[in-house]
Amino acid sequence: MSLFISFEGPEGSGKSTQILLLQRAIERTGCKVLCTREPGGTPIGEQIREVLHAMENRAMLPITEALLYSAARAQHVGEVIRPALERGEIVVSDRYAHSTLAYQGEGHGLDRRMLHQLAQWATGGLEPDLVIYLDLDVIEGLRRKRQDASGEWNRMDEQDVAFHQAVRAGYLRMVESDPERWLVVDAAQSIDAIHQQIWARIRRLYDCSGLGNKREMKDGNQAHREYRS
Repeated sequence: MSLFISFEGPEGSGKSTQILLLQRAIERTGCKVLCTREPGGTPIGEQIREVLHAMENRAMLPITEALLYSAARAQHVGEVIRPALERGEIVVSDRYAHSTLAYQGEGHGLDRRMLHQLAQWATGGLEPDLVIYLDLDVIEGLRRKRQDASGEWNRMDEQDVAFHQAVRAGYLRMVESDPERWLVVDAAQSIDAIHQQIWARIRRLYDCSGLGNKREMKDGNQAHREYRS
């Protein structure tokens, strides 16, 4: 039985660090895990990522962003995520379709119903079993990202504070609308404290002992439900 987990959060919330820690924890149990990212995850997706994040593309329209992110996502799902799930693996993705609803829907104000339909089309209705949202004040997150010499400061990061605040508010509304699917973790805590909360939730969803699989979802026998608006 497979498991699909996505990480969401504002800039600088520590998703990459927590994904690496989660990957190591899962691998120690003997379960197979595939970690990937959006936009990207495939050769085509990585090329789209470069276009989306390039500083020289400041004139890019929000609708163009939404279409490009969705194009990369369609390739990602078809080439990487679905095949891994069919092999019975655990898939962990750094961002997924909720990012488009938050950034292009809430941040840029595009029609969320249209974005929802676009996500359905791009993913074939594939939704994560668990969305881990690392919540952090946007000003603190941007400060962290600016100070991270190894990180990528891109065109989306350069949006004004009001944009990032709208994105965060959008995420929190999605949490309220589907709380069983989301795990909200305060990203201002220590790295270890965050990891322990994430790992505790994963262990409730999936038995990684190698002795069998176990879900504690409301609709556990329907692993990949369609997105709800």
